Amino acid sequence: MSDTARWWWPVLAVVSGITVLRLALLAVNQTDLFVDESQYWLWGQEFAFGYYSKPPLIAWVIGGVTWLAGSDAAFWVRAPGAVLHGVTALVLGALAQRLLGARAGLWVAVCYVTLPLVAVGSLIISTDTVMAPFFAGAIYAHARLVGGGRWPWAVLAGVLAGMGFLAKYAAVYFLLGVGLGALLLRAMRIRWRDAGLMLMAFGVVIAPNVVWNIRNGMTTALHTLDNARVMEAAVPWDAGRMAAFFASQFAVFGPVLFAALIVAAIRRQSGHLWVFIWPAILLICWQALTKGAYANWAVSAYFAGTVVAVGALLQRPVLLGVAVAVNAVVCVALPAVTLMPQVTLWGDRPVLERYLGRERLSRDILAAAQAAGVPVVATKRDVLADLFYTGRDARVMIYAQPFEGRPDNHYEQAYLLPPDMAGKVLLVTDTAPRCEGVAVPAVMQPDLKGGAYEHLSLLGYLIEASCVDVVR
Repeated sequence: MSDTARWWWPVLAVVSGITVLRLALLAVNQTDLFVDESQYWLWGQEFAFGYYSKPPLIAWVIGGVTWLAGSDAAFWVRAPGAVLHGVTALVLGALAQRLLGARAGLWVAVCYVTLPLVAVGSLIISTDTVMAPFFAGAIYAHARLVGGGRWPWAVLAGVLAGMGFLAKYAAVYFLLGVGLGALLLRAMRIRWRDAGLMLMAFGVVIAPNVVWNIRNGMTTALHTLDNARVMEAAVPWDAGRMAAFFASQFAVFGPVLFAALIVAAIRRQSGHLWVFIWPAILLICWQALTKGAYANWAVSAYFAGTVVAVGALLQRPVLLGVAVAVNAVVCVALPAVTLMPQVTLWGDRPVLERYLGRERLSRDILAAAQAAGVPVVATKRDVLADLFYTGRDARVMIYAQPFEGRPDNHYEQAYLLPPDMAGKVLLVTDTAPRCEGVAVPAVMQPDLKGGAYEHLSLLGYLIEASCVDVVR
């Protein structure tokens, strides 16, 4: 049996089995789509080269899958997650097999497909997940290039990096890694022609999104900067905040594997792949210190990071087994909780509170609007997101509240209440409105208990459209 066959078929069997199991569990998932997922679904109903807050690939994926399935059910919106992570596991297995041998290829694929970040990414649909196979593929193509490959590998690396960028702008960390490698490591240097071809291919792929941003006031780019908080006034540096972010990476990557990654860095066992790992982690640590950061912002580090961590543990099979076992517990626990989302492990609120009550509220609002024969105006992005998804067949017009300044979300950008709208609307808000100085009584009080909106006081008011306040 060839070296390729010895690792490929077992890897394909394991990854496929886990992916099919995840899809089966996803089919009986009892949670509502989160606000971001509903928004991505809405984007996917109309093809564009860019959208308000994210590049376009996630919308294309969801739109394509739901169109092929002939269904907009939550299962089909989320189903690409498990499949894309399965593909990523195979790509990283191929990379490890090439660099470290068949045994490493098998372990890397198994470790990646059981990572906590992958377990979460297989239950929801996110830009990290859509970026994953392209970022991993770009690393593989680059490895082939520096290993003596011909120019088509440079083009492929650029195309895949560009596709990753169309999923999430964090894919730029790949180019940072290539640049650092060429600057600091002789073995990572590629021919100038190949570097030019890689950049040219990358530029061609991302060009439509760049043009879309320019034509739309740099909407996505500005929102990305807002998320990074680089446009806000300076806040005090906080070492505790940075430490908390760094500690969170043990949960994102798995405690044993992240510890192995650190040890490999200390012992200089990361090989050339460190350029795709530590720059991203350290830059986000700096972001956490100075402004704040979310735990998933360094996810791009763990594609190459899985190969390095497994390589460091190959001679310690017991620790490698413990790493997989610990992460596997998370992989089992997370989908199990989605089957019983009302369960409370601490306090009196459901563990998955943020994924509950959204559809219920939307149905209450839509029913009230249909009974009154009026459009809906909502003041909160979360409510608008699910209203569009849950109300996709309700034949109720849905609008965002008027505002001043730059749009804060896609709904303010694309579904603003027309200034010349006449007649009454159902205004859903947590602030009692007034019309011509007179308080408007609430006509709807939805049940908000046990879900994402429990902390709010949302009510529905029948009000003249001309009386809906302009905010900000």
